[in-house]
Amino acid sequence: MMYGFYNMMNWGGFGWFFMALFWILLILGTIEVVRVITRSERDGRGDGPRGKTSLEILKERYAKGEIDKKEFEEKKKDLM
Repeated sequence: MMYGFYNMMNWGGFGWFFMALFWILLILGTIEVVRVITRSERDGRGDGPRGKTSLEILKERYAKGEIDKKEFEEKKKDLM
């Protein structure tokens, strides 16, 4: 009696299909795990806030002179 790879041929000749499906799913699963890990590191989800807060952006715009004091105070009041 034969076991192993040749035994899968007893599944109506579709043993190769299930073997290929297994390897494809294993490879795709590995790729997805790597993508999730690298995406979380790149986005900074694991190490605190991802980007600037809206108040920080507003302060930068005011410092650059893009908005005047009145507009800064109004927007700051809206954000608070």
